[in-house]
Amino acid sequence: MTRSDLVEELAARFAQLTHRDAEYAVKTILDAMSDALVRGHRIEIRGFGSFTVNRRPPRIGRNPRSGESVQIPEKRVPHFKPGKALREAVDARSVELDAEKKRRA
Repeated sequence: MTRSDLVEELAARFAQLTHRDAEYAVKTILDAMSDALVRGHRIEIRGFGSFTVNRRPPRIGRNPRSGESVQIPEKRVPHFKPGKALREAVDARSVELDAEKKRRA
């Protein structure tokens, strides 16, 4: 699902929202989440999952073309951990889809 798919879904579910309002809502939520992660905060959405920022320490890497050693600096990267409800829903739906494929074959 892309950002535009999310906007379309939101506009379709809530008829009172125009496409522009749905786009603004999605942008506002994603911007707020990005800002929180930049500030080092943890985002938890119950039933969905949590977003945190993980630190990757500096390390020595290798340039694949020349083979020479390269110093890779420390990085901070976003990390998503799915919640229990999301994991169970994905697992259950995957089982249903697999069973459906077998019936069709």
